[in-house]
Amino acid sequence: MPDTELSRLSSNPRTSNQRLVLAGQIAFFPTGILTTFLGPMLPILIARWGMNDTQAGDLFLLQFFGMLVGVQFSGVLLAKLGFRPAFLLGLLLLAAGVATIYVGSFWLGLISVATYGLGLGLIIPTDNLLVAEISSAPGSSSRAGAVSLLNFFWGVGAVFCSVMVAWTAAHKVLPFFLGSVALFLVLLAVLMRNLPFPEAAKAEDSSASFSWRELAKSPAIWLFAAVFFLYPGAETAVGGWIGSYVSRLGPRGAAMASMLPAFFYSTLTVGRGLGTALLRYASERRVSQVGYAAGAAGIIIILSASALPGVIAGALITGLSFSTLYPIAVAQLSERFGVAARTIGVVMFSLAALGPAVIPWLVGVISHATGSLRTGLLLPLVATVVLLGIHLFDW
Repeated sequence: MPDTELSRLSSNPRTSNQRLVLAGQIAFFPTGILTTFLGPMLPILIARWGMNDTQAGDLFLLQFFGMLVGVQFSGVLLAKLGFRPAFLLGLLLLAAGVATIYVGSFWLGLISVATYGLGLGLIIPTDNLLVAEISSAPGSSSRAGAVSLLNFFWGVGAVFCSVMVAWTAAHKVLPFFLGSVALFLVLLAVLMRNLPFPEAAKAEDSSASFSWRELAKSPAIWLFAAVFFLYPGAETAVGGWIGSYVSRLGPRGAAMASMLPAFFYSTLTVGRGLGTALLRYASERRVSQVGYAAGAAGIIIILSASALPGVIAGALITGLSFSTLYPIAVAQLSERFGVAARTIGVVMFSLAALGPAVIPWLVGVISHATGSLRTGLLLPLVATVVLLGIHLFDW
């Protein structure tokens, strides 16, 4: 009887979906750690390997290209083999990268960064699309709410990363922390290997068959492309440059510079946790409109402030306003295209990796050319306003 009951529970679609969502949420915690890993680790790695700034910049470039390759690979695996291989391989690549980055030379470090970058490219789109797809089942919570909660765990990991790298480095136990993250990822892969992941889409499934030529004629696909490029780029530009911006406001600003990204990402994370409840009572379109409008207002406050309290207020408003926007975009992509989103997502998540590389870089280029970081930060403001305009219309 116990075996029969266990079998019945395991075969229950709702129970299986709940287990998969929980596993996806847990997996996104170390994903958040490794996505933001180079930020707090860079000073440590520069000292350890004797790198110059150009060599240090190569680490970011390798992580980005590793993610880009991983996103392409995830599309192939999702279309041909389903979610399981992409998910488990992503976890193991993350473990391999974080376990080896601190044990060897600069050249081994480059390989390690590329390895966990590849893992990020596999796990980020796979986990987002998995949760969005299975959350559409009867009895499940809202799709956007589920994706928002998933990305809350990513944010917790991102905040945890900075704190733990700083603390373990100060207490000379950094290798123990890195090894613990690697072990956690391996154990997670082992525990998840037998979960009932959705199978690969069948060739005869009409929702999975589409023509790229016909799809390109749809305005919606281009609007999705704009959202997936502009939003992650704007978020990364604000979070990445706000510390440098506030450091130029005088001694108090310089003293608080390292803390400003934490203000931004903390409210971003809290907002994603609360977004699940919010999206039960408000439409995704309305939440997006208010989010982009308030986000633009927050950036304006940052750029208009002449003192530290104003910048902090703007950072808090912007982070909270941005919190549900990316999860909503992922949920809408899954809802619009169904199983075909597994393939279309390759393009969208590639753009989501490209935007954070290009837009923050352009902020620096504009700042250098004009001698004003405030002018450079007009770029994420413009991107946010464009996104608001896109979401004013029903598409």
